[in-house]
Amino acid sequence: MKPSPKSKQEKTRLQLLHQYYGYTGFYSFVWQAVKKAIPYIIIAVIALYVVNHFFNINDALIKLTERLPVYGVLSFFFVSETLLGLVPPEMFIAWSGKMDNPWFYLGFLAFLSYFGGLISYWIGRFITKIPSVHNYLEVKMEKQLKNSKKWGGFLIVVGALLPLPFSISCIAAGIIKFSFKNVMLYGSLRLLRFVIYGLIIFNVL
Repeated sequence: MKPSPKSKQEKTRLQLLHQYYGYTGFYSFVWQAVKKAIPYIIIAVIALYVVNHFFNINDALIKLTERLPVYGVLSFFFVSETLLGLVPPEMFIAWSGKMDNPWFYLGFLAFLSYFGGLISYWIGRFITKIPSVHNYLEVKMEKQLKNSKKWGGFLIVVGALLPLPFSISCIAAGIIKFSFKNVMLYGSLRLLRFVIYGLIIFNVL
């Protein structure tokens, strides 16, 4: 059975996209970024494991959401989503499921996460104003910075949809001076992630 013209066209588009990423150095850029990040990820994982071995972080966070008033939980979540976003949002989504109006609080959490990311972007822009950082980016990281600006949208989409800190992606976007309008656009996918997680955690699906 011969492939349809449509499937050939789609395959051609994928091949062209693959060639574009190859020519522009996207794959090399991602691989270099991953290699540089691996040691820090390993250190962070080991640190979390050691801390969690002596002090159950997850139980502590659950107790924190149980003891804090509603505005306290929302404030804590907003600060977390603005500053690196290291506390998993799934825990707060589960918390919203225990409320009288779970979808209302889920929506509130989604917008807090989204706006926290936007603030993180400006934190990244502020970081670039530090003289030592500015000189490092403009001189030693000029090529990497140029490539990063090409794929800033990809960076935001990954942070918005995947279980990675959205705040860190937005800070990185601010550092590379990616368009704020595009950050707002691509970052809106963060709202979709909360809807999907809500459907799963609230047993709607």
